[in-house]
Amino acid sequence: MKQWTKEIVIDAPIEHVWKYLDGSLENMQKIMPQVVSNEPVTLTEEKVGSIYLQKYKEGKRVMEYEVETLDYLDAPSEKKMKVGFTLGGMFEITAGYDLVKVDDDKTRFIYTTTNRPLKWFVKLFLLFANDKVVVDFVQRVKRVAEEEGRQQ
Repeated sequence: MKQWTKEIVIDAPIEHVWKYLDGSLENMQKIMPQVVSNEPVTLTEEKVGSIYLQKYKEGKRVMEYEVETLDYLDAPSEKKMKVGFTLGGMFEITAGYDLVKVDDDKTRFIYTTTNRPLKWFVKLFLLFANDKVVVDFVQRVKRVAEEEGRQQ
């Protein structure tokens, strides 16, 4: 299993950043443009255990998988969500999004993802995996949140 964690400070209020992670499909697509749909299958009151059917477009291929909410917290100064899914029967993936209020206009964003191969031959792919996708993602969240925050 491989794990990557990246942290960045975003010049935007915590609620503003949170809406991209725990909001509408339209807001989610601003930071995850490959997600083409995110439909609820099972919703729980406390959010943990909720399952969404998500469709993800990679090139011309659309992959479909169930995303389960594994951890959830929505407090005024701290917000977190962790989701898990199996991709193509090859990888078990988790993604954790942690937001910490630095002050009224700054938010610390910590993104942690794990990737566990489910088949022996895909372990080789992980040997060459780096953190580029993770770095690109946290920078995209920062860019989108700050640009849209300035426009409001």
